Amino acid sequence: MSGAGPASPGRSGSALPLPLPLSLSLTGDRKREVPTASTLLQPIIKDVGEIYSRLLDHRPVIQGEIRYFVKEFEEKRGLRELRVLENLKKTIFETNGNILPKCEQSMQDNLSEVFQRLQAANDMVHKLQEKEREQRKIQADKKMAGDEKRVAEWETFLKEQQNKREEVDEEHRKAMERLREQYSEMEKELAKYVSF
Repeated sequence: MSGAGPASPGRSGSALPLPLPLSLSLTGDRKREVPTASTLLQPIIKDVGEIYSRLLDHRPVIQGEIRYFVKEFEEKRGLRELRVLENLKKTIFETNGNILPKCEQSMQDNLSEVFQRLQAANDMVHKLQEKEREQRKIQADKKMAGDEKRVAEWETFLKEQQNKREEVDEEHRKAMERLREQYSEMEKELAKYVSF
């Protein structure tokens, strides 16, 4: 805000030329000049232009700040980023040249070993599954045979029970017959004694 730098046209004291005072007569006589409003306002306008230039016209300061920022960004930061990019480029070339092939070789070696182990584990799992299937089949066959045996034993048991029931019914019928005969004889004997 020092007021340094070029002032914009139309904003400083020397901006617009004001008309000169007119003389009252055009003859060579020296007559008194009448001050006009423009001659009175000229110093005021000049002062207002200078105040405006100092207070409100910040272009010189802003241009200086912009130049400083550009200088800092281009010179200092540009070199720092260039060094970072060079380091990244170097690291990438080293990685592509040395580390990546070693990693690929190590990966290939280890992957073949891992693949063999996975294959062996897969074979073992298949064998275990096959054994389990066989055991389940054996258990299912045993269960089916046991169920058939139980059904046959149950049918045999029912037949035996039926035969025993028939035997018991037959014995019961015979016992009832004997008892009937015995009671009918006893009644006959009793009827003989009652008639006396």
